[in-house]
Amino acid sequence: MLSRATHCRTVSRVLTRRALPAIDQRVAVSAVYVAALFMNVMDVTIVNVALPTLGRTFKVAPSSVDVVVISYMVSLAVFIPASGWIGDRFGGKRTLLIAVTVFTVASALCGAAGSLSQLVIFRILQGAGGGMIIPIGMAMMYRIFPAAERLRLASLIMIPTAFAPALGPVLGGLLVTDASWRWVFYVNLPVGVVAVVFGMLFVTDQRESRPGRFDLTGFALAGVGLGAVMYGVSEGPIRGWSSALIVGSVIAGVVLLVAMVLVELRVEHPMVDLRLLRDPMFRASNQMVLVGFTAFFGILYVVPLYYQDGRGLSALQSGLSTFPEAIGVMVGSQVVGRVLYPALGPRRLMAAGLCGVALCTGLMSLCGAHTSLWWMRLLMLGLGYSITHLMVSMQAAAFATISPEATGRGSMLFNANRQLGGAVGVALLSTVLSAVGPVRQVAGRVVPHLTAYHAAFLAAAGVAVGGAVLALATVRDDDAASTRPGRHVVAESDDPPVPLAVE
Repeated sequence: MLSRATHCRTVSRVLTRRALPAIDQRVAVSAVYVAALFMNVMDVTIVNVALPTLGRTFKVAPSSVDVVVISYMVSLAVFIPASGWIGDRFGGKRTLLIAVTVFTVASALCGAAGSLSQLVIFRILQGAGGGMIIPIGMAMMYRIFPAAERLRLASLIMIPTAFAPALGPVLGGLLVTDASWRWVFYVNLPVGVVAVVFGMLFVTDQRESRPGRFDLTGFALAGVGLGAVMYGVSEGPIRGWSSALIVGSVIAGVVLLVAMVLVELRVEHPMVDLRLLRDPMFRASNQMVLVGFTAFFGILYVVPLYYQDGRGLSALQSGLSTFPEAIGVMVGSQVVGRVLYPALGPRRLMAAGLCGVALCTGLMSLCGAHTSLWWMRLLMLGLGYSITHLMVSMQAAAFATISPEATGRGSMLFNANRQLGGAVGVALLSTVLSAVGPVRQVAGRVVPHLTAYHAAFLAAAGVAVGGAVLALATVRDDDAASTRPGRHVVAESDDPPVPLAVE
């Protein structure tokens, strides 16, 4: 017999469903995930704009305030490995909404922080929520959208992924200049609240029937190892790569990750399912997300520095001059999704997109102190258009041959590589900047040294060219045939997809 409390919950749920209109789950989950993803991705670039102000507010050196960013990134890395199992065990809806709630509450606490120590603690909490949002939300999306609709899904995900980093500096510049640094955190509150309420009302739950036991060893090795590597590559350019702390952190992280590989390959239900990398399409996509985000996020890190430190623009002017990248993304995602991907497939599009990134970034190295900013804006437009060829293709094809029950753990792997690629890109290009020297002395005055920025742009172009070669060598169009509308797919199995339990 049902208890009184259980009966009341059941009646409440039935009445709610009768009172609210039914919404297609593809629409409902997409709305929540895109809002949460946009908030999560924008947070990185919008906070970067406020770092100088934070340093002055809390009276700390510029080299010390970067802990606000590093603590968040390390926290992301620690919690990403557990996201797949937690989503499968407790249900995608519940876990995603809790993650968004944690991120939103932590954003409010960050905005109210009274000291740098408090801000760092709240950023760690924010990273715990942020580390769960993207893998769990992505897994829910790939389970709801069948393979034939993955292209539409990829175009949808592409918008917040590339649009938010471009909007962050513009919005951050406005808020820091005309309001307060606290608003770079408070701006997340309305988005987070609306996403949670909408999700509670309209999203139904997804849960895998056999998530297995919690792999504590795998979680510890993967979380601490990835966190140590992220800390090392993020702090390396600041503290110096010869620093004992940095060397020790990177070596310890690599050793832990190697140990994780050895352990997880022997576990029946691993936290990090490395066996998924035996799938050629999934393995190639993970390689491409690592290389692609290394180039793309490295460029997005250097361009604002070039504008502000190299050309003397304000934070707002820098953000507005970066924004054409978002316009290129909007246009490119439609062209690739509607025309190019169905006709050409992922292999050539990934390679062509990375070649376009390399061309645009290489041409940036020719822009001098007096070059019209409209040339840079045009190149940023081209960069946004080009990167969509890689990202839309990669998002559409990555899970083409991954089973629904493995999607949660696959999403975790994919996003771990995404985060690592972004950190490596920033570390690589900032190291190039430091090695060449972003300033020099001329007639006793310290002036910007644009050659350092040019070298960083060329380094990013080199990574993009290497990625194009890798795409041609590893990606096979036939593996992603199910994601190309109108293409005949030869199925390896006639078994129906694993049904999802709906709460």
